[in-house]
Parts: sequence; C-alpha cells; structure tokens
Amino acid sequence: MAITRREFLHRLQVLMAAAAVMPLSGLKSLAANKEMPIVSIVRRQNGDTARAVAEAVDLLGGIEAVTKDKTSIMLKPNLVSNAATDTTDPAVVRALAEMLKDSGKDVCIGEGSAAAAPGFNVIDYECYRTRDVELLDRMQQFVFDQLGFTDMAADLGIPLVNLHTGEMVAVNVPDAYLFNTLMLHQKLTEIDLLVSIPRMKTHTLATVTLGLKNVIGLYAGSEYGTVRGYVHDLGAEYADVGVAIEIVDMARANKMGLTVVDGLVAMEGDGPSLGPGSRLVDMNLIIAGTHPLATDMVTASVMGFAPDEVPTFEWAVRAGMTPARLEDIEVRGETIDDVRRNFLKPQVSPWKQVSKLWGYKELE
Repeated sequence: MAITRREFLHRLQVLMAAAAVMPLSGLKSLAANKEMPIVSIVRRQNGDTARAVAEAVDLLGGIEAVTKDKTSIMLKPNLVSNAATDTTDPAVVRALAEMLKDSGKDVCIGEGSAAAAPGFNVIDYECYRTRDVELLDRMQQFVFDQLGFTDMAADLGIPLVNLHTGEMVAVNVPDAYLFNTLMLHQKLTEIDLLVSIPRMKTHTLATVTLGLKNVIGLYAGSEYGTVRGYVHDLGAEYADVGVAIEIVDMARANKMGLTVVDGLVAMEGDGPSLGPGSRLVDMNLIIAGTHPLATDMVTASVMGFAPDEVPTFEWAVRAGMTPARLEDIEVRGETIDDVRRNFLKPQVSPWKQVSKLWGYKELE
C-alpha cells in the first residue's frame, strides 16, 4: 500500500482529532495497525540530498519518533573501499548526522572497511587477508580520508570509529546460526541505535548489498581478518547461501533500527565494486525504514528482485525477523512500481569458488 506525503500528513491530522473522542477499543485497534512495517521512498528533487533524506524520515514519523529513547547513535555507511563509485554518498550521512545532532543526540560514524587497496592488503593485484592492527589502522584512516569522511566528521564535531581495531567485547548472539558469541568493537555495545546507511548495489556473493549486508563491516579485522575471509569460510561450511549466515548473525548481535538507503546513484551487474561487469545507474532515490528487513525487501523490489531471489531475506525470516512478505509492508511516498528499474543481475558465485581466487592468502 502506498500513500503520498500529503496524504500521510492529512491522515495523521484526522487520526489525532479522532483520538480525542475515540473509545479505548478504537485506540487499541490503531496500535495494532502500527505494527505493520513502514518504508518510505522519496525522489531527490533538484539535487537536494538533505531535503530528500529529511522527507524520507518525516514519512516514518520524524527523527524524534524514529530515535525515541535513543541518545547515543552510530551511523554506519558502506565504505567497502576507497572508491567513491562503490560507497555511500557522504551527503546522505551528513544529512542524517545534522538531523540527529539538532535533536540533541550523541552521534558517531563507524566503519570497518574491506578496503582491498594497493599499499595495504593488495600486492601485485592479489588481495590478502590480514589481522595486522597497525595496517588496519592505516588502511581505515586512508579510506576515511579519501572519501571525505575525515573532513566531514571534523566539520560536524563528531568522532570517526575504526571498527577494525580497539577494545573488543564478547557479545552473545541468541539462537545464532554460526556465531554464538561475536567479538565486537566496544563502541557498538555502548550505543543505543545503529543506523545502517548502505548504497543501493548488486553483489556477486549476496545478490544485493543493502542495510543488512552492510553489517558485514562490523566484523573486526583484528579478530576476523579484513575482507572477512575467515568469516565467509565458516559461513560456507554451515550453508552455501552466499553470505546470508554471517549477515543474520551479526544483525542479531547489534541494535539495528533505522535504515536509510542511498539510492541516488546505484550499481547494477557484478557489484559491489565498479568494474567491467557492473555499471552505475541514476536512481535519485532515498529509501528509509525502521525495520531493516522490510526496508531491504522494498529496496530490492525497486531493483527488480523478488524476495526469494535474495538468500539473506530467507535466512532472516527463518531466524524470526519480520516481515516475510512485501504485502505486509506499508510504503509511503513514491510507489514501488513508479520507481522500479529492473537491474542487471549479478553473476552470483559461491564463496567456496571465490575464495580460491580472492582473499585466500594471509598477509605476513
């Protein structure tokens, strides 16, 4: 079901007026309706990213509503590498950071980039795994610097957190598929809310990389190695379903809620990096929701993927995440049909095949 922002605001006014005279049974009925996940889709107009982000959040009820009772918030962009073509637009992250700061929240930006980059874990065009703390520190700082996040964070007066290194804390994962305990950066245990800010892309391991896939960046390199080779090795032994197992376990270990998808310039084909088999697509969209699975399902549908084409969705539902169907999601703003573009699909390869060619050697 889709409604425009104007219709949403009108309905809200009607409901507020009705609440003053509605019997208790009617109020209970309204509360039940609120359980349907809400996802907003907004077109950016005239290049105004901040306005598009604000409108997408407003359609969810506003920044105060989506961060109610939350004081410490981490923004997690997808900074898979130092290439701007592959990563979350800093303007989307800035818009959210400014909104949160204006609401009196304690805000930080955190990331643990895969960052297969020359001079760090790429030698003679070959990618290596590494747990070396000093290298991981330099590599993450390089990524922050190259993509403009160091300057942006300084301008906003908020900290950048390298999730690869630092104090780690053991976190239990209830009913885990694979990792009953995960070692996470201490900051992840101190925040009240993790906001996932992915870029809309296809992925040769995960089919799509969106808000849930973005949590792969929480696997600390000092514990699990950069490019997450060790993690994917274990996941592939459990079930050969892309990287769904690793994604769902990490999602359950963290305080996920708001997801804001950077769908301004997306990627189709053999993502997640721009190369011969992939290309950029102008979509000019911001998609947001407070239910991570619902937000990803709507975004994938916008990209032309059915829910059963994405293994992460199936395994998330098996783990008890909701919703299980697109029909159980309320869409506000633009409709899925009006903005859908059938993306060129990636040639998905199993990790056991990929691992023989990429990221299988340890950097000594």
